[in-house]
Amino acid sequence: MKRAILSVCVVLTSLLATPLFASGDAKKGEEIFEQCSVCHYAHKVEKKMGPGLKGVTKKEKLHNGEKATEANILKVVNTGGNGMPAYKDLLTDQERENVMAYLKTL
Repeated sequence: MKRAILSVCVVLTSLLATPLFASGDAKKGEEIFEQCSVCHYAHKVEKKMGPGLKGVTKKEKLHNGEKATEANILKVVNTGGNGMPAYKDLLTDQERENVMAYLKTL
């Protein structure tokens, strides 16, 4: 009985630790990115109103000086800054994952 309870606990713990959205849909992210394209180039590094995002996930650092990790990119998307609106309340978790999947293709 104890072994069965332990097994159930292990399974539940692993399920709870798994993110709801393991990965986004890059195609859907590209559609969402259209609103970002007012200020950001997708396929250029040159600045539009905001920085160009070509290769953003492959760079060493972001324009704010932070390491270019997925967490730091999402932090910028969520909080905005320097004229960029915060998208934390404007996009769902899944939409942000989709945008991140798209950014990884640039």
